[in-house]
Order: sequence, then C-alpha cells, then structure tokens
Amino acid sequence: MGGDNAPAVEVEGAVSACREFGIAVTLVGDQSRLEAELARHPVDGLDIDIFHASEVVGMHDSASDAVRKKRNSSVRLAFELVKDGKACAAISAGNSGATMAAGMFVLKRISGIERPAIASIFPTLKGKTLVLDVGGNVDCKPIHLAQFAIMGEVYARYALGIPNPSVGLLSNGEEDSKGNELTRETNALLRATSLNYSGYVEGRDIFKGSVDVVVCDGFVGNVVLKLSEGLSDAAGKMLKTEILKSWVSKLGYLFVRGAFNRFKKTVDYAEYGGAPLLGINGVGMICHGGSNVKAIKNAIRFAHEYARSGVTEHVSEKLTENAVVKSQLDSQKTQSIA
Repeated sequence: MGGDNAPAVEVEGAVSACREFGIAVTLVGDQSRLEAELARHPVDGLDIDIFHASEVVGMHDSASDAVRKKRNSSVRLAFELVKDGKACAAISAGNSGATMAAGMFVLKRISGIERPAIASIFPTLKGKTLVLDVGGNVDCKPIHLAQFAIMGEVYARYALGIPNPSVGLLSNGEEDSKGNELTRETNALLRATSLNYSGYVEGRDIFKGSVDVVVCDGFVGNVVLKLSEGLSDAAGKMLKTEILKSWVSKLGYLFVRGAFNRFKKTVDYAEYGGAPLLGINGVGMICHGGSNVKAIKNAIRFAHEYARSGVTEHVSEKLTENAVVKSQLDSQKTQSIA
C-alpha cells in the first residue's frame, strides 16, 4: 500500500513477477482495493494471495507509527508473515524508515549486529558495486561501519555471486591520512579483519568498479544515491536535447540507438528493483517510492534470490570469524555502562 502510485503499480508488478518468474506472491493491504486492482489483470493460474491489512503507514508518518500505533499496518503485517514462515521476504515501496523499523521490531536484528543497513547496487564499468549504508543510519560509529562491511561482503559473495569481494571505505582521498575521525578509526578497525579490505576509495571509484563493496554512513550514502539518480536522469535528458538540435544528430542516433538503449538499461534503477535491508533476521527489500512496474517486478525477483542465498546465516558466521569487531563492540558497551 506504500509508494507514489500504490497499489496499482505494486499489484501489476507482482502479477508480472508471478507470471515471468513463477514466484508466489502475497499482497498485503486493503483487501477490497487489492481485489479491484487484481481484477484488471489476467491472473488465472497465478499463485497470488491477499492478506488484509486495515491500516497504512503514510510517507509522512514517523517510523514508530509502523510498530507502535499502527499494529495492523500493511508493512508491519508483511514482516509478520515472514516471521511466521508464511513468506520468505517482505517488500515495500512505502515509508523507508517505517519499513526499516518494522523489520527490526518484528524480525529483530542478527545477533552481533547493532544497526541494519540499506544497501544499493550501482552499475559500474566492471559490472556492479554494492554501496551501504544509503540512508538507514545518518550518525554512525566505527563499529557500525565495520559491521556494514561484513554484511556487504557476505551479501556480495552469496547473493550477488562475487567470489572474495573486495571492500573499500568511502573517503575524500585514498591516503590513510585523509578522512575524518570516523573514517580513520573505521579504517584501522577494518584492516584488522579478515575481509578483503582495499582501504579508502573516493566517490569516483564507485562507478569505476574499483571495489565490490563500498562502505559509508547513511548520510553520505544517501547523498551518493540521490546524486547518482539525478545525474542519470539529467544526463539522459541533456543527451536527448542535443540529439534533437539537428537533423544530422537525429540521423546519427538511428545508427547508435541500440547502444543508447543498452546504456539506459544499465543505469536504470528498475533493473535492480530495490535495496536489501541487511542486518535483520530475515529478508526485507526497500523500493523507491516512485518505483514503476518493472522495478517492483525485479524487486520481487531479487528478494526471492536473496532469501535463497542464506545471507543471514553467513553474516553470523562472518561476525564470529572477525572477533576483533565483536571485541570492539563489547568494549563500547562496557564504556557506555561505565
């Protein structure tokens, strides 16, 4: 029930995912509205159910509303289905803060993880790079970024199929002397882990594909995400304007149209659908509020693949392997008590 064009886009995306990928889908929300939307599509033979939810968390509601005031909200009940084993993943294009809060409250965090993180896949010259956190935590400590690195490495390895993923820490330069107090302390902590850590990377390295996983706090990550989305959209419109300026440009475009279409597909966020919520004890996927049908369809596909990858169990294993991170966390907790 969340998103700019809900529930029409979500329903059509779910129907498409069910038809193309054979994935069973449960739509959570106002039953009468969902039934009306489903009636607009041919769904005979498709495994689509409806689970009624009497409340909706709006885009301007606080995250706490999803877990305290609106106990029958669609986003909370979606995670309840995952908790009860009736679904393998919960997907929402609504209030991202509420989605994150509901996921944490219902499914809880993976043992040893202080804060979940929102990860996003970026297209690069070499394939793809996972960036996290892109908006879940704007104020972080070194231990949080170290845990993001572990979760990102595990997701890249088991969900994206990248063997021995390299990890980089986003900073304003490659030298160890660069960065701020947060990045310098995190840099030292990550060098003591078993991760394939490459050190600092700069913003331009994300699209070069210099590393497979880029770690940053949610404030910086969200700026990177929104800037990238804006640049992609603006570049496409600028290019279209230039092509239409002369008949020569229009003629040339006819010969390279296929290449432009392939490029557009590469940078289209809808190809990846949504951003996984890493760190909760289950699978959650957060979609853009303006997601189209293609984005919802692909989010369902990625969530299904994520659920089958066993990432949650592997995160716990990686945390145990990297005792230095646990030691740092225990030290911080001791200091807080003192």
